[in-house]
Amino acid sequence: MPRTTTSATPPPAVLPAVPDSSSWEQVATREVSKALLYFPPWLIGLLLFGLGAAFHFTLTSDDPQTIAWTTALIITCVLVLTALTWRQSHARSLTGRAHTTLTTLAGGLWVCAATIDGPATTVTGRLILIGGVAFALSFNIRTVIRAKQIDVNGAMADPLAFLFGRGADKAGMPAVQARTIQATAHKVTGEVQLAEGRQIADDLQKKVPYVESGIGLPPGSITTAIDPDDASKASVTISDPRVMKHPIAWPGPSRIGASIAAPIRPGLWQDLDEVEYIIVGHHVQIMGKTGAGKSIGGAWNVLAEVVTRRDVAVFAIDITKGEQTLGPLKAALHRLETTRDGARALLGEMYAGIKPRTDLLASKGLQKWVEGCGLTYWVLWLEEFPDIYDALTDKQQEQFLSLIKAIRSAGGTVVLSLQRSDWTQMPTIARGQLAKMCFGVDSAADATFGLSEAQEDAGCRPELWSNKQPGMAYLDAPSIPEDRITMPMRTYAWGITAAGEFDDEQANAQMRAHAAAFPAIHKQIDAMTAALSRLAATALADPAPLPALDTAEAGGDGEDDDEEVRNVAAEYLATDDPDPEVSAGIDDEITDFPEGEPPLTFAPPEPKMTPEERGAALMARLHELWDDGARDVGTGDFKVLWETTDISRSWFQKQMKRLCEAGVIGAYDDDRQRYLMEHRPELP
Repeated sequence: MPRTTTSATPPPAVLPAVPDSSSWEQVATREVSKALLYFPPWLIGLLLFGLGAAFHFTLTSDDPQTIAWTTALIITCVLVLTALTWRQSHARSLTGRAHTTLTTLAGGLWVCAATIDGPATTVTGRLILIGGVAFALSFNIRTVIRAKQIDVNGAMADPLAFLFGRGADKAGMPAVQARTIQATAHKVTGEVQLAEGRQIADDLQKKVPYVESGIGLPPGSITTAIDPDDASKASVTISDPRVMKHPIAWPGPSRIGASIAAPIRPGLWQDLDEVEYIIVGHHVQIMGKTGAGKSIGGAWNVLAEVVTRRDVAVFAIDITKGEQTLGPLKAALHRLETTRDGARALLGEMYAGIKPRTDLLASKGLQKWVEGCGLTYWVLWLEEFPDIYDALTDKQQEQFLSLIKAIRSAGGTVVLSLQRSDWTQMPTIARGQLAKMCFGVDSAADATFGLSEAQEDAGCRPELWSNKQPGMAYLDAPSIPEDRITMPMRTYAWGITAAGEFDDEQANAQMRAHAAAFPAIHKQIDAMTAALSRLAATALADPAPLPALDTAEAGGDGEDDDEEVRNVAAEYLATDDPDPEVSAGIDDEITDFPEGEPPLTFAPPEPKMTPEERGAALMARLHELWDDGARDVGTGDFKVLWETTDISRSWFQKQMKRLCEAGVIGAYDDDRQRYLMEHRPELP
């Protein structure tokens, strides 16, 4: 049977899409723009030919002397332009720099020859035709290579100029030129020349994330620093932040038996150079959220180095976690307090010991502690500092703040470790005395309390780590170079197994073994340190005198330093007799005052305010400020309270925090450090 077919509706014809006129215009514009990139060398060739012709024909009627000095002037200009070209192209590869410079020199010399002999003679005509075409084509070839991003020779000749130049141009800073100073397997360091009069290093720091994006580098690859000698320059380092993502095992102490005045090594910078940090002469704040590594990474690595030094003693307090953090180090510590009473006692004794130490240094003609001065350096480590500070009475808090200000010149460093250094956790006067070591934090707002102003301005972002990369930190402290304070570091990890995993028990065992190898009880220390340490078998040192110090000049009596140190406690416990003419024996009768003389009177004891009276005084001051028109207040507005009553700053700060939480006053503005008042404060 014949096959039957069914009729079907044919599919609609598919018509080719016809671009509209605007699309054609865009295509034409793009192609014309590409073509124009190759046109400048040819245009310059025509300009040179016209310039040579103009000089030649305007000088044909002149005398030989005019031609001579005009030619000399042209040659001078050519040499100046050639030198300028070489200098301004310093950020290019050597090949590109030489190419541009030689082109300038050749073009200038041809104009000089054409001025004398004419632009179209046998020699000059063939030179401009053959040489000019060759030079123009060579520039076109370089343009093609750059467009295809295959300037490998340029990258090899100056990797920083190649990488940074591309990124800066895409980030909107085309005038920036970079030059490599050093290139190693882990980093490239160099110098960046900014647009003079239009850009400064701060502008570059703000653009760094965009430069990284333009190059295609991981965030945090580029760190910059201000050039202290030239505001139009900056130093720059490119490294790979991904090398910091994995723990780095602790390699052991760096300088066993050295002085505490020598650098310690708590970790590695992002470019894998060792951190060299001198802890002497200042105080340190270590901040980071739980799990970010401030205790194991910060405390363990710093103290593991410190306890190996010959002329330092460590005193530590942790009343929050007891011996959990510092317990493994106990054998190497001269004193560890884990109770409130113990913390108060240690701080009180240390405060009382400052003046004898400064007096002894003064007797030696010294304004501060130096290596070999005869005193053991003190490191006071306060773990979870806010709990320690809250455990102190008002008077003890004032003594602690005085200790912070005075112990540095007496030969001591205080390290305060905490999670968030805001005004409720850290006294403002203390925070201003501290260097900054900031581990991962929860937010950018928290980061402002852990970073220095220079680190904030440079765009350091510890909130990116949080507690996902324990041990990552920024460090801004004396002895840290300017170009390092914005570079991330990673502290060493303890307890890393052969498989590269962290083991808590192994970490504790490793630290206990290290502390046992450097026991505090075997270290030679001075008498005042021995009394403070309470170690039964502590040895006393024979402190060596300073080489250039003469005992007679220092006010000494010629006795050796050993005897001087042993008798220092008796020297400073003795007091002068206020009235040597009055003498009496222990069994002498106490006589009455002669008749007619008024009896001695004593000032009455300073009245002690009740908590209710303090609260009433605080509210009265708030009302007074509100009624005077204040809508935000700062700590200074309440100075009258601690000048005329027994209210302390610390009590005031605690109460203001409670009033904020209760809604009696508004929130606290961290940026301005002011309390906001949206309504007249009234207790509920």
